[in-house]
Order: sequence, then structure tokens, then C-alpha cells
Amino acid sequence: MAVSGESCVLGLDFGSDSVRAVVVRVADGEELAADVAEYPRWAEGRFCDPARQQFRQHPADYMEAMTAAVRGALAGFGADRPEIVGIGVDTTGSSPLPVAADGTALALKDGFTADPDAMCILWKDHTSVAEAAEINALCASGRFPDYIRYVGGIYSSEWYWAKILNVARRNPTAFRAAANWVELCDYIPALLTGVDDANKIVRSQCAAGHKALWSSDWGGLPGRDWLTALDPVLGNLPMPLYDETRTSDQEAGRLTPEWAGRFGITAGIPVAVGAFDCHMGAVGAGIEPYSFVRVMGTSTCDILMAPPEEVGDTLVRGICGQVPGSVMRGYVGFEAGQSSFGDVFAWYEKLLSWGRTGTGRKGSLLPALEAEAAQLPPGALGERALDWLNGRRTPDADQTVRAMIAGLHLGSSAPSVYRALIEATACGGRAIIERFVEQGIPVRKVVGIGGIARKSNLISQICADVMNREISIIESDQCCARGAAIFAATAAGGHADIEAAKNAMLSPVEKVFRPNPEAAAQYEAIYADYKRLGAFANDF
Repeated sequence: MAVSGESCVLGLDFGSDSVRAVVVRVADGEELAADVAEYPRWAEGRFCDPARQQFRQHPADYMEAMTAAVRGALAGFGADRPEIVGIGVDTTGSSPLPVAADGTALALKDGFTADPDAMCILWKDHTSVAEAAEINALCASGRFPDYIRYVGGIYSSEWYWAKILNVARRNPTAFRAAANWVELCDYIPALLTGVDDANKIVRSQCAAGHKALWSSDWGGLPGRDWLTALDPVLGNLPMPLYDETRTSDQEAGRLTPEWAGRFGITAGIPVAVGAFDCHMGAVGAGIEPYSFVRVMGTSTCDILMAPPEEVGDTLVRGICGQVPGSVMRGYVGFEAGQSSFGDVFAWYEKLLSWGRTGTGRKGSLLPALEAEAAQLPPGALGERALDWLNGRRTPDADQTVRAMIAGLHLGSSAPSVYRALIEATACGGRAIIERFVEQGIPVRKVVGIGGIARKSNLISQICADVMNREISIIESDQCCARGAAIFAATAAGGHADIEAAKNAMLSPVEKVFRPNPEAAAQYEAIYADYKRLGAFANDF
């Protein structure tokens, strides 16, 4: 299919609560339409147990919401629909799910439709903390290659192998029924392109390197000997689970007639190799070498990339990995982040709203809290907080640690505590930047993307003040979906390579927040308090 000046691509962004579809013009990145559809079962809280930190999503949610979002995005064009020449996909991660031999998600098979262990294990599921600890202990034993050297030296319970091992131990029936395990970002392209063999699903270099310990240094995934040393039950997995990965500027396959019919577009168009939302979002924001792009959503994911010849042998400890090609071909991609960001504020609102009815989005307390908190000085009324409500992702992953609020007194108010929580999330971001800089990777620019970055001036300004750095906020509300669209355009041949596609289709900067010198000076002491509180929490 030829790519013309008016040709468009679809970017699909599978977030924690919903899927977003955006129609983007290949020539210049103009966003012509977008729609969002929530996951229906997830919205009802099904298959989840927050007290156990179990968060599972049914693959039928993805299929239904994706169809609704694409149709919604295209509906406004009427009969005059643009020519769609490619599809790109990004998802949360690590969010693995088991598949049957024919590539079908196990939860879509008879006998497993209500089994949470047959579903997608969402990134923020922390039921495998013990398994992650065992992986770290085995890697520290010196018996095997240092498989965790490129993922910050610490394996997380949020990631692929820990989750597979947890299911193997807790639910042998589901584990034995799985022919393979795939990341959500690999499953969606396989679904759209009609892959009918689990062993032929195209694997993302991004997901494999950051979460599954893939590296060319040891010829791919960790070997059978390491897996069986971890637990003999893993010897029942097909070995290797896969032996090839691809960057997302390549084609995973072609859209099937079935899915073309569901969407109302042409069959046979390229579907690009998937990747994680934050990595594609960074491309949608026009990432440059040593830019620190913060995807500010339910959690944060922070992305930086650098030329391999400048990275050399540098290894940044305690981050979520450094992987060639995970962001863009030709660069080493670095990932870090916070396990909760928007979730911190959502939790606080839910806490304050206990017992109230009709507290949906229209009745949100957050706008009023933000307005009042904006009137308070740095440090508010002396309250201090730690942002680890969902554990700590970076620096130094540890899902066993917990958040804290200190300095409370009878004069503390809901807005003052809310401000302390904002300041805590900003301090968490500063700690990540400091880790990069301390270990030899400079941060030359900070970029914010996502709904929180665009909609909350208070949060963005406090981040700028705490970090004492300018923060550029990107205009697009759909930067991750836009990034997926940029990869789709490259895979479809609309641009010469991913660099050219990014430069043509990136979203511009909407506004810049500059640090207030007086506030930045005050936050030095508050940041010191944050670090002391964190040290206490580590030993609590």
C-alpha cells in the first residue's frame, strides 16, 4: 500500500484502565481524531485483590475496548474516512499473560475464563515478591552469568520471570496449560495479525531486554540450567521461550480481514512490533539523547537514551534496565520510574471519600484539594510524606517497602497533606535523576508527558522546584499513542527511518515550568527530610 501525503496511521495505547486510539497523519503528525474506551471487567474490579496486591486483566477487555476505541476514533469522519496505512501498539509492562499452543490467550479457553492466573498479570501486580527475591539471590550466587547486570542489578516482582514462577507454584493447572508466555505488547500485534502458533509470536526487543533478561551477551534469554536452578518446575517451559527479538520500527505482521472488519479499515496493512507505553511515549515527545522523559500517569516511567559509544561500559544500578534499541534503533534506552504517582493521589481521594456516594469523576475532590494546596508554601504545615504506596521501583526496586506520612498535628489539613504527597512524588523523581547523574549518565533536559503533566500546573511546578530544573510539558494528550503511530508510520514505509518519522511527527512543547529560586532553596531541606524518611522506612 502506497503512503500518500494524506495517509494516516493508528496508534493504540493500552493503559492501566483503558485503551486509547489516535488517528495520526503520517506526513506531519497531526492528530486528527482520538477516542478512549475503558476495560469493562477491570472497571468492576473483577479478578483483582488490592489487599494482596493482585491486579489481573482479562484479555477480552483488551479486545472489546480496542474495538470500541478504534471505531470511536473513526466515527467522526463519517464516510470520508482517511486511508489507514499502518497500526502501532504500546502497552503497560511488564504485563505478561499465558497463551495456548495456537497463540490464543489462555483466559479465552474453556476452563480458564474466570481464572486470574490465566489472565494478564498487570505491571503493578506484586504477588511475586518472594520469587523476585529468589531471582536476586540466585544471580548473586556467582553460579551463573550476571543476568541482572543490565536491569539495574535488582530484579523486580513487577517483571516477567517472577510472575511466571509465582503462577507455576500457585496454580500448576494454569501453568501446565500454557504453551508459552508473552508480554501484552507482543500479544496485541499477534492477535491483530492472526498468529496461530505461540512459538511464532514476534517478541519486542524493548520488553525482552528490560523485563525478561534478554541480552546478546549470553545469546538471548537465560538458559535452562538457570531456570531449573531457580525452580525445577520451570523446566517444564518450552526452551527457549523465544530466540529472536525485533525493534518496533519493524513489521510484526499484517492486519487480518477479521480485525479489519471489526475496525472498519483495510486488511493487509502493517502492524508494527509492539513496545512498552513509556518507551513509545518518549518517541512521541521527540526524545533526544540525554533527555529525561517522564510519563506521568498512575505510575511514572522515566525514559532516557544515549549513544552506545558514549555509554560504553557504564551500568546504572537500581534502575529498570538499559537495553539497545528499546527506545530507538541506534541508541541504548534506559528505563526508571515510580511504582505509584497518580495512584498516590487517587488513593488519597478514595481515603477522604470513604462513605460518600456519587464520588465518581464528576464529584472528584482533587480539583478543590489542588486549589487549596496551591496556596500553601513549600512544606505546607510541616507534613512530610514518602511516595511508596505501591512499593519502590527506582532507585533500587523493593516492593516490600511502604509509604509514610509524618509530621501530622492537629493543624494539619486535607490540602496540606495533599501537598505533602505531591512533594513526595516530586522528591521520588529527583532521587531517580540523581541516581543517573551519580553513576555517569547526565540528564540534560526534563520532559513531562501525560494527563497529569498537562492538567496539573501545581504538580509540574512542584516537580520543577524540587528538582531545580526546567520541565518542558508536551502538548499532546496522547503521546504514547502518538509514539505508537510514529512506529507504525516507519513500519509502513512512510518515513525513511524512525529518526525521520520522529522528527516529522513529534508533538511540540506546550509550556515550560521553571524552578522558583526561593522555593527550590526551601526544597533542599524538604528533600533531605524525604531521604531520612526513606531510610527509616527501609528499616521499618
